[in-house]
Amino acid sequence: MSEKTEKLRVDKWLWHARFFKTRSLAASRVTAGSLRINGDLTTKRAATISPGDVLTFAQGDHVRVIQVDALGTRRGPAPEAQALYTDLSPPEPRSEEKSPENPAFEGKGRPTKRDRRQLDLSKARHLE
Repeated sequence: MSEKTEKLRVDKWLWHARFFKTRSLAASRVTAGSLRINGDLTTKRAATISPGDVLTFAQGDHVRVIQVDALGTRRGPAPEAQALYTDLSPPEPRSEEKSPENPAFEGKGRPTKRDRRQLDLSKARHLE
């Protein structure tokens, strides 16, 4: 007989790996048709995955490409969940460019009086 390969439902694994807060959220994302397993689009939340599979799905405003390294037995703490996969996604581009017509407060503590004046001026210009 052949070896028994470990498999797990994709919605359950996404929940174990902490990509979604609830299992029903993971299941709804899969049934919406926004998940690919090894490049094949799937809409079945009961689709099974095994170690070595590559999952592609949108999370927030960027696309995640995840390689399954292990199948979890429970939804544990974050370090345990991060050990279940390897993130193959390209790093997010950082857009820290400030436009000259809209100066923004940098978020370093409380804004100074000068910062508040610049924000007020930029808001007034946008209303005109």
